[in-house]
Amino acid sequence: MKKFNKVVLAYSGGLDTSIIISWLKETYGCEVIAVVGNVGQTDELEGLEEKALKTGASKAYILDLKDELVNEYILPAIKAGATYEGQYLLGTPFTRPLLAKKLVEIAKKENADAICHGCTGKGNDQVRFELAIKSLAPDMPVIAPWRLWDIKGRDDAIEYAEKHKIPLKITRETNYSKDKNLWHLSHEGLDLEFPENEPKYDKILEMCKTLEDSPDTATYITLSFEKGIPVALNRIKMDGVSLIQELNKIGGGNAIGIMDMVENRLVGMKSRGVYETPGGTILYKAHADLEELCLDKATHHFKQSIALKFADLVYNGEWFTPLRESLSAFVSKTQETVTGDIKLKLYKGNIVNAGMNSPYSL
Repeated sequence: MKKFNKVVLAYSGGLDTSIIISWLKETYGCEVIAVVGNVGQTDELEGLEEKALKTGASKAYILDLKDELVNEYILPAIKAGATYEGQYLLGTPFTRPLLAKKLVEIAKKENADAICHGCTGKGNDQVRFELAIKSLAPDMPVIAPWRLWDIKGRDDAIEYAEKHKIPLKITRETNYSKDKNLWHLSHEGLDLEFPENEPKYDKILEMCKTLEDSPDTATYITLSFEKGIPVALNRIKMDGVSLIQELNKIGGGNAIGIMDMVENRLVGMKSRGVYETPGGTILYKAHADLEELCLDKATHHFKQSIALKFADLVYNGEWFTPLRESLSAFVSKTQETVTGDIKLKLYKGNIVNAGMNSPYSL
């Protein structure tokens, strides 16, 4: 087995990466540098640096990436109208190229000789991370423990953690696989593996209220866009991060953005997930409605075909490609007239257009 002296690890403090620090040191005898990207999973960051160091990392970076995530990744996809398979708003794949970019930067800064991730051997993220790393640092070795070690599943991983006295926040009974960031929260595993089961929304939802618990009166909001970018909520100017955070509260309170789907993973299998994307669902709807007012027919129709390809590229981890960059350039040109205000009515999971105006109305 190849020897490594210093490895940069994409660290979340969850089950997989918690045990990987110990496994890397046992397997390679190497120094491990943990890198955490703060992409809005705020409550999961508490004590993470201390935990990484206690479980064997020599150093831990905690990077605030929220602004970059919104401005460089989320907003281009909103402008493109990119949704994967007509439903998924790409909450997890948005973050992967950004995190990979930071891993490469720190690996170069620290003179590390490998990068490690905790993605499973059957999921999408292994491809997303590795394509991005190879795009930015073609000669950098990537270690993927789930494709190498003897641990077969999450129960084995919990057993390893218990044996090595690595603290965990989960148990075998609450062992949903989750991914949380500023944009969304995903839930997979356990009873959701069986498509005949209705999700236990009252137990799993964190960002959104259930339909039954949401208010019996509608909430009205007004969003303002400039060249396809949301810039104000209820006439109050906001930066992208603050606007999404506020829309998450408002949308979540009205049960907006709960989605249960069986998606086609890029590795060739189907996966069932429940997604919570309250603010994002509102922004996509508002932007699409405003485009109906401002874009000519030929551009609007052609752009819809571009949106499908853009979503596939993001989902498949092909952010750092000439095609994605070229599509973004086309999309930016289409957004020159997507400026105006749109009023929306939110009620028990529904978003209804309640009027809009634009100086570029056609």
